[in-house]
Amino acid sequence: MNQTEMTALIDQQWPLFLKDLDRMLKIASVQGPAEPGAPFGVEPKRALTAVTALGQAYGFKTEIVNDAMAYVQWGPDDQNYIGIVGHLDVVAAGKGWHFPPFSLSEQAERYYGRGILDNKGAIMACLFGMKLLKEAGITLKQTVRLIFGSNEESGSQDVALYLQQERPPLFGFTPDCKFPVVYGERGIVNYRITTKLTPATLARISDFVGDQAKDHVPDCLAVSVDDQYFEAKGRQTPTNAPQLGINAITVLAADLLAYQQGPSELLMYAQWLKTRLANQHYGEGLGLNYEDDASGRLIMTPYLWQKTATGFALELAIRYPITIQETQITQQLQQVLPERSTLEIIRSIPGVRKSPEAPFIKTLSRIYTEITGLDGTPVTTTGATYARVMPNIVAFGPSFPGQKGIAHKQDEWLNKADLKQMMAIYMAAIEAMAN
Repeated sequence: MNQTEMTALIDQQWPLFLKDLDRMLKIASVQGPAEPGAPFGVEPKRALTAVTALGQAYGFKTEIVNDAMAYVQWGPDDQNYIGIVGHLDVVAAGKGWHFPPFSLSEQAERYYGRGILDNKGAIMACLFGMKLLKEAGITLKQTVRLIFGSNEESGSQDVALYLQQERPPLFGFTPDCKFPVVYGERGIVNYRITTKLTPATLARISDFVGDQAKDHVPDCLAVSVDDQYFEAKGRQTPTNAPQLGINAITVLAADLLAYQQGPSELLMYAQWLKTRLANQHYGEGLGLNYEDDASGRLIMTPYLWQKTATGFALELAIRYPITIQETQITQQLQQVLPERSTLEIIRSIPGVRKSPEAPFIKTLSRIYTEITGLDGTPVTTTGATYARVMPNIVAFGPSFPGQKGIAHKQDEWLNKADLKQMMAIYMAAIEAMAN
C-alpha cells in the first residue's frame, strides 16, 4: 500500500480512532497493589481487558497472558511471529495539569492526556493501523502480534510472565522511544548514597517533603531547619533529560547555604550537593563526564534526598554510554562521596546493542526515510524500553527528532500531524516486515 492510500484510510477513520484512543486514556492504569488476577493492580489489568475487547471488535485473535500482557494477533502462527511491543500502564498524573489527565483533549492541533505519547497513543496507532490494513484487503505472509504490557513503567516484570507461556517474537519493535530506529540503549545504574550525621544535627532537621521518584526530576522539595522553613521550586522533567528541568534538590541545597545558620554538617553536605551536582547533568562534578561517538555523553540526575534514622540518603540515576562499563562508574563515584558516606547500587540495567546493519533494522530505517523524508540512520538512546528484556526487538518511535522531555510530565502531549504520520509509518512497517 502506498503512502497516499494509507493517508486516505487514516483520515477516513480518524474520528473512530480518537474515540477508541480516548477509551484507553480514560483508564487510569497506574500500578497499584497486586490482587488476584491483577499482579500490577486493577487498573493496568483493566487496560489489558479493554484492549483485547477492541482487538476482537476489529476482527483479530486476542489473549491475556498470565494476567500481565495481552496480545492482538493477525495471522495463525502462534510460534513464529513479528512482534510489536508497547505498554498500557502509565506513570501517575501528578498535579499542575491544564487538561483532564485521564481523557483525550485537543487544542491547537495537539492532543493531551496521560499516556498520549508514553505509550497508549503510539501502541494504539499500531493497533488501529493494523485494522486499516486488514480492512483494505492487505495480506501478510507472516503473523503479526501486537503485545500490550502493564508494567513497563515499574520494572517490566510483565515480560518475564509473558515469556513463561509464549515464545518471543522473531523480530520486531517497541513504539516507546524515538525515531529513527534505535539500535542501542545506554546502560542505567541507580545509586543510593547514605551519609551519617550526628544525632544533634539530625534533631535540628525535619523530614523532607516533596514528590520524589526515579522517573523524574523533582520540582518541589521542602524542609525545616531549626524551625526555619525552606521550600525549593524547580521544573519537572524525565530523569533522562535533566537539562530540560530545574532540580529542586540542588535548588534547596543552594537555599540552605544562603541561610548559613544551619548545623555545620548540613552546610557541608549542601555545599557538596551544589559543587558536585548542581547543573552538572553530564557528571562533570563527579568526574563521570564519559562519552562516546555512538551514544554521546553520560547523563546524571539526583532524584531523591531524604532524612533517615542516621543521616541523609541521596539517590542518583545515571545513564552511561554503550562503550562504558558500570564498574567504571562505581569506582569513580566511590572517590568523590561526601564524608562518612557509603555507596549502594539499587538498580542496574545493562545497555543493549544490536547491529545497525541487521536486515530488519535497515527495513525500518528505509520506511522512516520514505515516509518522512528525514535521515533514517539508526541511533542510540538514553531511555529504557522493552528492547532490554524482550528478545529480538528494537525501539522505533514515537517521538520525532527534536522532541524530548514530554513524557512523565504535566500536560503530556502529541501533535495531531505526528500521530497521523506515525500511524502511517507503523502501517508501512507492519506490511514490510510481514512480507
